[in-house]
Formats: sequence, structure tokens, C-alpha cells
Amino acid sequence: MGTHIIRTSKSLDEKTIVLGITGSIAAVRCVELARELRRHGADVHAVMSEAARKIIHPESMRYATGNPVITEITGDVEHVDFCGIEGRAALLLIAPCTANTIGKIAHGIDDTPVTTFAATAFGSGIPIMIVPAMHGSMYDHPIVIENIGKLTELGVEFVNPVTEEGAAKIAGNDEIVLRVERAVGNNTLSGKKIIITGGATAEMIDPIRILTNRASGKTGVELAFAAFRRGADVTLVHRGCLGIQGICEFYSESAKDMTDTVIEELEKGYDMLISAAAISDFTVTPSKNKIKSGKAVRLTLEPAPKLIREVRIRYPELNIIGFKAETGVTKKELLKRAHESMESSKLCMVVANDVSSGGMGTEDNNVYLIDGSVKLVSGTKREIAGEIMDKVEEILRIE
Repeated sequence: MGTHIIRTSKSLDEKTIVLGITGSIAAVRCVELARELRRHGADVHAVMSEAARKIIHPESMRYATGNPVITEITGDVEHVDFCGIEGRAALLLIAPCTANTIGKIAHGIDDTPVTTFAATAFGSGIPIMIVPAMHGSMYDHPIVIENIGKLTELGVEFVNPVTEEGAAKIAGNDEIVLRVERAVGNNTLSGKKIIITGGATAEMIDPIRILTNRASGKTGVELAFAAFRRGADVTLVHRGCLGIQGICEFYSESAKDMTDTVIEELEKGYDMLISAAAISDFTVTPSKNKIKSGKAVRLTLEPAPKLIREVRIRYPELNIIGFKAETGVTKKELLKRAHESMESSKLCMVVANDVSSGGMGTEDNNVYLIDGSVKLVSGTKREIAGEIMDKVEEILRIE
């Protein structure tokens, strides 16, 4: 009965995800969540409590997963097949999970198909991820907080809800999928600390106006996601806010702000800096008040701080990957300038492209990865970030 799914990545290929659904109104989100997991290659099997079946029909989940839905434990011992020792499941994902179910799991109570799967997963060591959804007052209940703490100590991973309108609403599907990718991934960058800059900076002209550029920040975000999926401790410095649990973010407005933030953060000890931001080359001395319109205005542009240069002075041994964007140059000239940047700043790799043909603000890009060799990579920014992270693994492994 399963419908055709357009694949977006292979990150969950050959991974069996058991999706436990409990009696929260957020259960209506599970159709799209299951399909999103499948778009990344997962084989999804839904397990529903009786309360969940009052909110969403099992046939909806059969449609979403392409697999029969487990609504009771039968002689087929489904819980053992999936979550027993050497079971098929790579992860038990309970989303949404009510306060009631959290309490039952924390106290070893087993009286629904979902709690039976959880009890079995605990006994076999299969990872459990819980995505709570409930009224805000319930989420703030001291016993619920205690139960979440108890399960966290036992190794259960929680994806925090979004608190708004008096409710602890289920996290977004993108965040849940990202956390699943990390949980079942190979963790090749586990224990590595990577700081990434992304997007455009902005130089204040007056309290209202700024000087900036066309960079969207998508590459920096995808790099942060790619490193996070592989188990790295990730810090992203940019003019945005992802709000993803597990990714440390700093908001930086100007070139100076970004440079100062990165240098201060590097004091905590990092394995690599990936400088993907399109940092302003020029800044201005801002007016304290709004500049009146209607007349010509002359701005005196002054050189802005060079982040990589400042970092290299203070951290001569740090692994740094730089980006080189040019316009209207030949491939030969582009590579020449990239090599010059690599040598002058002692970079371990440069990502170079001609942005006059695309890349700034687009979903796709064509870039050259330049280290000891030159590799052309074309595709979505997620795909390019994956290729860059392959190189990061090689660099940090060599180190």
C-alpha cells in the first residue's frame, strides 16, 4: 500500500526505524514524519498505542510507512523481532511521546505496544529517542522533569519540544530527522570540535541601513548539519538562528563581530575552523542617526578585519578550510588564486568557485575542492557539504 517516495538522501539507507506513536494530538504529524524518514532511505515500522489509534487511523500510518502497522503484540513477538537482542531496529523513535508514556517507561511499566517495545529495547541495548509533546504545564510538572532526567541518565535521547501557545509542541520534522541521522550514523567525527562560519555579514551604515552581500548562509548551515550527523561537536557563527538542540550557535552581525566571536570561541579548543562565511571586505564608520534621504551620500569604505588572517596569527597550528569566491575568471585563474590563498594562510583546503555562474543564494553549486589535488563537486549544497566533510575526516584522521 506504500506510495512512491522521492529520495532526498541516502543517510538512512538500510536503517530500520521503529516509530512509536502515543496518544498526543501531535500524532497527526506522524504521517509526514514517517515519509520524511523514508525520503532519507529508512525502513519505517509504526507501533501504535490504543490512545494513538483514537487520534490517527492505523491505515494512515500504513500508507505513510509502506509497512503493516503494529497495534498489538501477537504470537509473532513483534517487539523481540525489532527491538530484541540482534533485533532489526537501528532505533526506537517514540514521537510524539506523552507524559503518561514517559512516566511508564521511566518506571518499567509495560502495558501498551509502545511501552513493550521500549522495555525490550532497554534490555537489548537498542537506542531509544523520545520526542515529547504535551501541554506546557504537564511538561513543567516536577515529576515529568524527574522522569525525563531519569531516562536521560539511562541513555535515552530526548528531542526537546517547541514551547509556544502554552504547549510543549512536538519538534519540527527536520530536527527530528537530523537527530535520527546522528543517532544511527557512523559517528566518524565523534569527539572532534568544529567551528563553522556561514552566510553574509553586515556593516552598519546608520541605525537602519547596512552594507551586505548576496550570500544566503545555506552552505554554512549544511556544513554544520553534515558535521553534526557524523557526531562532531559543532559551533556555527552566522547571522541566523537554527535553534537545533546540540548545535551551538553564535549570532554575529559584522565582520569584526564574527572575527572576535571566532577567536574567543577558539580559546576553548577546536580541531578545525571552516570559514564558509562571505565576510565583508569593507566596513564604514556608522552614523549615530538615520542619514536623511533625498541627497547623494558618500561612504568611505575601509578594510574590514580578515578573519583567517587574525585566527592564523593566534592559532598557527589550527586546521583551517577556507572558501574562495571569484567572478568572471577562468578555471586556471580561479585555481591559481585558490592555491595562493592556501599557501599564504597555510590552509589545509580551499573550496573555490566562480559565483558569477551561480552559488550565492541558490540551492545548487559547482565548486572545486583544492588540497593536494583538485576535485570538482557539483550538486545540492547538502551534497557538497557531505563531500567537504569527507575531506575533513581525512584531514583530522591524518592529524
